[in-house]
Amino acid sequence: MFYMELILCFVSSLLLIICVLVSVAFLTLLERKVLGYIQIRKGPNKVGLMGIPQPFCDAIKLFTKEQIYPLVSNYISYYFSPIFSLFLSLLVWMCMPFFVNLYSFNLGLMFFFCCVSLGVYAVMIAGWSSNSNYALLGSLRAVAQTISYEVSMILIMLSFIFLIGGYNMINFYNYQYYLWFLLIMFPMSIIWLSISLAETNRTPFDFAEGESELVSGFNVEYSSGGFALIFLAEYASILFMSMLFSLLFLGADIFSLLFYLKLTFISFLFIWVRGTLPRFRYDKLMYLSWKCFLPFSLNYLLFFIGFKMIMMLYI
Repeated sequence: MFYMELILCFVSSLLLIICVLVSVAFLTLLERKVLGYIQIRKGPNKVGLMGIPQPFCDAIKLFTKEQIYPLVSNYISYYFSPIFSLFLSLLVWMCMPFFVNLYSFNLGLMFFFCCVSLGVYAVMIAGWSSNSNYALLGSLRAVAQTISYEVSMILIMLSFIFLIGGYNMINFYNYQYYLWFLLIMFPMSIIWLSISLAETNRTPFDFAEGESELVSGFNVEYSSGGFALIFLAEYASILFMSMLFSLLFLGADIFSLLFYLKLTFISFLFIWVRGTLPRFRYDKLMYLSWKCFLPFSLNYLLFFIGFKMIMMLYI
């Protein structure tokens, strides 16, 4: 019986990972199409019907190209950091709240924090091991940015932990059965979306990949398979942050089609922001994190602690 459960868990996890990777492929297609129409041009439309097989052609092209590496790089860490990055991006999906008892994550939010925090190391090692000034600058920027925004992100998540009284993500489904948290925490949802953009290194916070000043940032020395893995990790993270936003603020019934439509809409917002907003100045980014988001999230946290104490006194 134990082995059957183990096999079931393994097969279900494999199916989840395959579904995430296919979703990533079509998210890249969606991004190229949407950016095309934002910039009043066509997206990819040559391969197959309306360019639909384009992501798979790109994957074949990238993974069949010759793998090159800089002679002065630290080869082992250079080679494994993209793999580690993708592994973390897929591992974090395991805390998605399944109602079929695939994994019982009573500490799902803690697991999410651990995976997101480890993602910093993958970027840092990728930049450092390339032994290139541009890559190192990009990775240092990414580390400073991610750590800064994680502080506010954890404080906002702490507010939710006080509100729902636990770390299990299934609680979000129970508490939003009648009313979405978006309606009572609209300012917090906007801040969370901005932090998600910063966490996934997306425009207007894409300093790790600042093309105009750092060539391509921390992944400048990567090509073929290594670049493809970094690319996959970034888009898997975007999808996960979209799923988390839908879970936290837009109701968490993952068996309804509406949940996945909401997830797609939040992913579309990531692309829309990229096509609309220019990049921040770096000091403005840090100012926004420490002088705006941090006081805001601390105030909200104190408000929720006070709210829960009053509720406990009266109940």
